[in-house]
Amino acid sequence: MSEQTTPSQGVRFQTVEAGYQEQRIDNYLMAQLKGVPKSLVYRILRKGEVRVNKKRVKPEYKLQVGDIIRIPPVRVAEANPLPSAKLDQVQALQAHILYEDDVLMVMNKPAGLAVHGGSGLQFGLIESLRALRPDAKQMELVHRLDRETSGCILIAKRRSALRSLHEQLRNKTMDKQYLALVRGQWQKHVKLIAAPLLKNTLKSGERVVRVDAEGKPSETRFRIVEKYAQCTLVEASPITGRTHQIRVHALHAGHPIACDPKYGDAEFDQSMQTLGLSRLFLHAHQLTFSHPQTGKAVTVNAPLDDILMNTLKQLGSRKYS
Repeated sequence: MSEQTTPSQGVRFQTVEAGYQEQRIDNYLMAQLKGVPKSLVYRILRKGEVRVNKKRVKPEYKLQVGDIIRIPPVRVAEANPLPSAKLDQVQALQAHILYEDDVLMVMNKPAGLAVHGGSGLQFGLIESLRALRPDAKQMELVHRLDRETSGCILIAKRRSALRSLHEQLRNKTMDKQYLALVRGQWQKHVKLIAAPLLKNTLKSGERVVRVDAEGKPSETRFRIVEKYAQCTLVEASPITGRTHQIRVHALHAGHPIACDPKYGDAEFDQSMQTLGLSRLFLHAHQLTFSHPQTGKAVTVNAPLDDILMNTLKQLGSRKYS
């Protein structure tokens, strides 16, 4: 379904309320101007079309209560309508909630489910959760997972929680650990991949990432969990949060992830498919963060789905000696 836009609105002025205290202006604008490309948000900031208290501000400016923001006319995509909470695929997500309280939620996202609608999808994870929790008016994704990746994903139910969790991401105090099955024997001494990543968007709209000296600094830690005859189960901990980071860093190390439709190895993938692996073997299995209200450490674990578990069981008879 092609994205529709509403006509440009006139210049508008918004006064910052307590719920937005200390939020960066770029993040605020992206939340307010849903459907507007990130590049346009930064362009209107750079050109001074956005003003705070009649002054130009940089993207990292942190909002204060009472600030008056001038937002120029932009074309905003129409919001996707929320799905019915009665839909089977929406109801099924209830069983994937790993942790929930008044201010946040952690989901075990199924593989194949996009985190949000768009690009031909009527709805994704966040729209489904808003339908399930209609009282949580401020519900937002804290971070993202690729559509093909399963596992722990964090959702804030209040803006104050979103700010706290975003700060943990920026300060690299949130710990995300993934399990990935990769081709070949991972070398014990390869514990850190530090390779800059450059994102390209093809004419088709598909995003492809590659290691490039002109890319953004990117680091991922790797640890061997189990060795098999032709592959290795590794734990990957991203230090930075770039698009497709673990997938491209694994490929850069010479060990593409099993059944990766973008960066995989066809021959290896075919051998894994004979074991019943029909999806990318990348799973966010553990998430550790400080609770926004109590400050206490929270660790949540997401079990592997049946496809990944069965693949490992079959590989168990082919251990590396």
